[in-house]
Amino acid sequence: MTFELVLMATAIHILIWEKLPEWGTWFNRFIAALPRPLSSLYEQWHCPYCAGFWIALVLHGLTGFWTIPALATLPEQLGVAATPIGWFLDALASATLIYAAIIGLKAIGLPAMKAHMMKEDFMNSKLSKDGAYIAEEY
Repeated sequence: MTFELVLMATAIHILIWEKLPEWGTWFNRFIAALPRPLSSLYEQWHCPYCAGFWIALVLHGLTGFWTIPALATLPEQLGVAATPIGWFLDALASATLIYAAIIGLKAIGLPAMKAHMMKEDFMNSKLSKDGAYIAEEY
């Protein structure tokens, strides 16, 4: 099993659904300007599994990377259907790993964000009105 495709697809998912909407209003205006069917797809594909499947399928076509390289050589009795079946199964497997990666990142992100906020609150409580830190004597 290789993870190049999954890593790229996870990064694309994070960029498109989590980061670009936060980077000013240009991306949200772009999505709103798309034809309704395309903007509806963007709204509906927040699911990392669903979007991950299509991202993995496109990335596989562009890069030739396989998450499960054994799917590149399916049995010959499948004939011409072997290649599309291999791509489909590989995209499904990739989508499962993408989903796990996104869920895992969100699971670690919440405690990390809480710890960061607690540290900020602590540091702010140690500031005097003029912005200098108050030294504590022990």
